[in-house]
Amino acid sequence: MQVGKASLRFEHPAFVASWASVAGKKEGQGPLSGGIDVTEQDEMFGMENWEQAESAMQKQAADLALEKGNIHRREVRYLFAGDLLGQLIATSFGTVDLEIPLFGLYGACSTMGEAMGLGAMCVDAGHADRVLAMASSHFATAEKQFRFPLGYGNQRAQSASWTVTGCGAVVLERGEKAGNLPAPRIAVTGITTGKMVDMGTKDSMNMGAAMAPAAWNTICQNLEDFGVDVSYYDRIITGDLGAVGQKVLLDFMKSSGQELAGRHMDCGLEIYDRGWQDVHAGGSGCGCAAVTLCAKILPKLKRGEWKRVLFVPTGALLSTVSYNEGQSIPGIAHAVVLERMEG
Repeated sequence: MQVGKASLRFEHPAFVASWASVAGKKEGQGPLSGGIDVTEQDEMFGMENWEQAESAMQKQAADLALEKGNIHRREVRYLFAGDLLGQLIATSFGTVDLEIPLFGLYGACSTMGEAMGLGAMCVDAGHADRVLAMASSHFATAEKQFRFPLGYGNQRAQSASWTVTGCGAVVLERGEKAGNLPAPRIAVTGITTGKMVDMGTKDSMNMGAAMAPAAWNTICQNLEDFGVDVSYYDRIITGDLGAVGQKVLLDFMKSSGQELAGRHMDCGLEIYDRGWQDVHAGGSGCGCAAVTLCAKILPKLKRGEWKRVLFVPTGALLSTVSYNEGQSIPGIAHAVVLERMEG
């Protein structure tokens, strides 16, 4: 099962039983509108504050993923979930009614990759027949915590990204359970766990530049560990590098002898239309990769448009404390191998 320095190839792959996405009004106006399960016009989700709104969004996405798979919450052994807020309050308050044992995760915007990787490890090892992986973010909660209150009306740098209001939830299960799924099926066949990469970036308005080196490191490690090149994958998909970070990544890959242009896709550039939506460098947040996974990546695998992709959510692990103390911004990226299985 252990491959190379940082990867696993699963003897018993975890199969994707169902998935669901819930997003806000702005996201529902973008290119992924047709794939998002629920678009809420009320950014408050009927709640009294932004944090409660994100919790409600998580609960809605989890319930919908279970409903689509005809799965009762009692059939789910563990929940792997996280968000961007301090002490994971969107997750802890949002999932309490699910009554599923919880592993609360913080990988910044890489959380969906971390959740799926840990969930697949748990399934492969026989510690769970079925798990739920989920991540969310909300534009207003992220602005409030990391930047400025919305009422401040501050100007945004062109390198800044727009935090996605959205949540994606994916149910993973063992092969014996997945035998009930109609072919073709989608499986998590391997992972590469990222390490911290810090190249001294301090600009909190340029997350793409902070995360791109980590994405490059994880992608190169995956290719080395599995003994393949970029052509092994139909797409290599990062989480939220945006326009600035994508250019940095492509340059880094070229310097390593790998031409990624034409095969790379970034969730932050897919979820919004930068031609008319004012999102500057693109989308970001835990919900960016999670919603794009559920609204575009998994459907394309299911339809057979892609056979194998490397899903690489990216995260910038800063906090308001570290930024105000003048610390640099370390990045991390976790890679998940998703394959379409015909039989």
